[in-house]
Amino acid sequence: MSTTPLLALRGIAKRFPGVVALDGVSLEVGRGEVVALCGENGAGKSTLMKILGGVYQPDAGDILMDGQPVRINHVTDALRLGIAFIHQELNVLDNLDVAANVFLGREPLRGPFKLIDRKKIHADTEPLLKRLGLDISSRTRLDKLSLAQQQMVEIAKALSLNARIIIMDEPTSSLTLTETERLLQLVCELSEQGVSVIYISHRLGEVEHCADRVVVLRDGRNAGQLPQADVTHDRIVGLMVGREIKSFYCAPKAPPTAGVFKVRNLRSSRYPAQAVSFDAGQGEILGFAGLVGAGRSELAKAIVGLDRLASGEVALGGERLSVGDSRAAIQRGIYLVPEDRRGEGLVVGMTVRENVTLASLRRFASLFLIHRDRERAVADEQIQSLSIKTPNAETRVLNLSGGNQQKVVLGKWLSMDPKVMILDEPTRGIDVGAKAEIYRLMRALAERGTVILMISSDMEEVLNISDRVAVMYEGEIAGVLARADCTEENIMQLAVGKKIAAAKPAFANSSPGFE
Repeated sequence: MSTTPLLALRGIAKRFPGVVALDGVSLEVGRGEVVALCGENGAGKSTLMKILGGVYQPDAGDILMDGQPVRINHVTDALRLGIAFIHQELNVLDNLDVAANVFLGREPLRGPFKLIDRKKIHADTEPLLKRLGLDISSRTRLDKLSLAQQQMVEIAKALSLNARIIIMDEPTSSLTLTETERLLQLVCELSEQGVSVIYISHRLGEVEHCADRVVVLRDGRNAGQLPQADVTHDRIVGLMVGREIKSFYCAPKAPPTAGVFKVRNLRSSRYPAQAVSFDAGQGEILGFAGLVGAGRSELAKAIVGLDRLASGEVALGGERLSVGDSRAAIQRGIYLVPEDRRGEGLVVGMTVRENVTLASLRRFASLFLIHRDRERAVADEQIQSLSIKTPNAETRVLNLSGGNQQKVVLGKWLSMDPKVMILDEPTRGIDVGAKAEIYRLMRALAERGTVILMISSDMEEVLNISDRVAVMYEGEIAGVLARADCTEENIMQLAVGKKIAAAKPAFANSSPGFE
């Protein structure tokens, strides 16, 4: 068996204006090896993978395939070499069906007029869907699928390339536990078939489960690597951040003021037959758990007025608010940090300054002119307080790491004195160090009197952060768990629709309306 690695990156360097993204980074991947690439946001993982994918060219260093130097000047060069990507941010066209997305840009043609052979692409797509355990038709349009199902279509697209190396960037960030288990099983199957995998994930439990070796980057440099026998959560974290990360839960200094934020009989367009009612206290972090598709994100969008077909009642501090009116929600200080930060939370082509001030632009305008110096002062304040890694406020958000993009979304709303902050998957795709920062920020906001509603599919996160946990099942709240009853077993029992004695009512009074 050849000892020459399938892929070798040696001494890779990449600089951007004001930033050294990579400084002499090296990485080797053997045939059929699963290499986990770990590091904090901004450590250089994405830049290194973009170089491997032909998006960027290195300023220095060499890339070798089968021991031979290669140049990857374009995405097509990467595909020709057998390198396929599964991106964290979805790269699909939701107006096309599944098969069209899987073979986008590689459609087989037939006949003298070179028409797309749709029969063939559907026939070739169906086995890929079955291999992934995805019970959908290849003719289903992407906008009819959940975020998790769209992610699996991305994986099917990579498999269709018969790639030698598959790079998976946070592939399970939108998947259920069952889908995650299937994906990890698939990674093992690919490895046994001789396909190499570069697995990028902040979910270190997955890394421990599937990686043959872990390579860690820190501040654009190699921080070290671990063979499979030495791969543990604590050792990975130690290389990533250089410090120990302990349990994040911090009890509130004072009991929350109960019933400040109330929701009664709220129905979303996704679950019109299910009425949701709950109370949240001032100074409380109320976690929302449940399986993907349980209706948590739909509930959040209904509360802030993004679901025009929603009905029900919402009150903050005794004042009723109009459901379905996003402007009214913003004016009362009820803000949403959405799960899809790039698609719904940011304008990635705009600068950090423009994104931070976008929702409150009237504050910076007079006589129809925007005062950029005032905008910049607010943006600089958020950059400093949130430790956003960016050269300056005029950097385009597109050029920031995923974790720093999330901080920009947070900075937009934090600059507007939130009364209720709804965070939907707030640390999706964010490293353990940045997670700790966001958790401390959430607790600090709660201590200042902000009502925090946190939606998360990360069980560890739910257990570490929440003062109480509301568990949703098929569009309704199955029960609420007090802090003392917040266990993984209790949450999962409620999440699959079972009733347990520990579950409490979602609101204090017995009446479905307001007192």
